[in-house]
Amino acid sequence: MAELIDGKALAKEVRAEVKTRAEAFAAKHGRAPGLHVVLVGEDPASQVYVRNKQRAAGKAGIAGEVHRLPAETTEADLLALIAELNAAPGIDGILVQLPLPDHLDDQTIVDAIDPEKDVDGLHPFNAGLLFVGRHGLRPCTPSGCMRMLEHVGCNPKGKRALVLGRSTLVGKPIALMLLEKHATVTIAHSRTEDLAERVGEADIVVAAVGRAELVQGDWIKKGAVVIDVGINRLEDGSLTGDVDFGGASKHASYITPVPGGVGPMTIAMLLSNTVDAAEARTR
Repeated sequence: MAELIDGKALAKEVRAEVKTRAEAFAAKHGRAPGLHVVLVGEDPASQVYVRNKQRAAGKAGIAGEVHRLPAETTEADLLALIAELNAAPGIDGILVQLPLPDHLDDQTIVDAIDPEKDVDGLHPFNAGLLFVGRHGLRPCTPSGCMRMLEHVGCNPKGKRALVLGRSTLVGKPIALMLLEKHATVTIAHSRTEDLAERVGEADIVVAAVGRAELVQGDWIKKGAVVIDVGINRLEDGSLTGDVDFGGASKHASYITPVPGGVGPMTIAMLLSNTVDAAEARTR
């Protein structure tokens, strides 16, 4: 049976590291690192995410504010707010909670954030730095996945890694991060015809396609490490990942649970990015 990768416990370690760094930053610069979050509208899931981020930031010694805007906020008004936050010297990180209401274009808004304050790592400038293998702010969820692999002693060098999903938020960036660590990387998706075969070849499986239990347990190679990024709500209200957890656990060496796996790491890496941004901006 596979060993669980406890995202909650690892996230707690990362948050402790962040708090130590944030306190050192405050002692040196006379202020805490600053994270400002912009929330447009009343989407229930977004409200929960933002509340969790705000609480975690406060506990880690990061100062900040949540800017709550009505759903009918215009693009011009939102861009004006982002321009103000970009110009504020005490703000090190800016996060616009996605998705935005339908009349606002996510990419236009993300593009307006100062790349040095883009703690979500989604600005094209930071995506470009990742592509060419240079240091920059990187997306939080893929960074958390890489930290989990490191935590269990899984060195990607020379291993076959399958990334299931091709989003700019998770799939593409983690494929680049694995490649950077010298893995042989395959990107698959819901339309990949020989998906079972591709999964069965992989020493590392990262599932981030958003389909409940798409990856069958008996597809998993014996001893593989499985990182399940998917969060899918079933009809009975329970949550499940993109991987058949019970079946995969019989074959994998390590596996992340859903919930309690990748999710907590995403917020922890956001806090780490904020301190990274603060340190970079004050060098």
